Amino acid sequence: MLVNFKSPSLYFNILIWLAYFVCSTVTAQPAFDIKVSIERSGANFQVHASYVVPVGECYAYAFLTDYEAAKNIPGISESKVIHRNANKVKVERVAEERVLFIPIYLRSLLEFSEISDKRLEFIQLEGDAKSYKGSWVIEPDKNGTRFIHHASFELETSIPLFIIQYFLENSARKRFEVMAERVTQQQITSNANCKKYPSL
Repeated sequence: MLVNFKSPSLYFNILIWLAYFVCSTVTAQPAFDIKVSIERSGANFQVHASYVVPVGECYAYAFLTDYEAAKNIPGISESKVIHRNANKVKVERVAEERVLFIPIYLRSLLEFSEISDKRLEFIQLEGDAKSYKGSWVIEPDKNGTRFIHHASFELETSIPLFIIQYFLENSARKRFEVMAERVTQQQITSNANCKKYPSL
């Protein structure tokens, strides 16, 4: 195909298209060093993920323990703290996923254990999944703070498990990317101690 660059309007349109393509390609690149893997052993799924956000560790921990704000993350439609005792927090949560246009709703009562200001563990006390547990860990990184997530869960569903795994693999990265973006955007004002650890 020959392109006549002597035509000003055509040349201008091509430049606009190229600029759009370059910008789209650049913005599509992961900016948070996101790593995600999902493995399956029988009916059990294992999720391993991490990402880096340019904030201090205090802000990172405050984000993880803002349990009710989790409903702003894609896939979580409800998240409500119902009881808090020392370092144990019970949270009612509803997760929503679509597989082959079929909506899947998972209600659960989770107990979060705030092990330290760098580690958070959770386990399902009751709910629609057969089992669900995991952890969040934050570590210092040269570019800010690294969030490390591990989870193990087993579902009761008639949908073939390999199909669920396929959809999880295609949606998980986007969800962790949204989480990383929200950490950078969220203004945490409830934790006065974080004033000592400003965003990097």
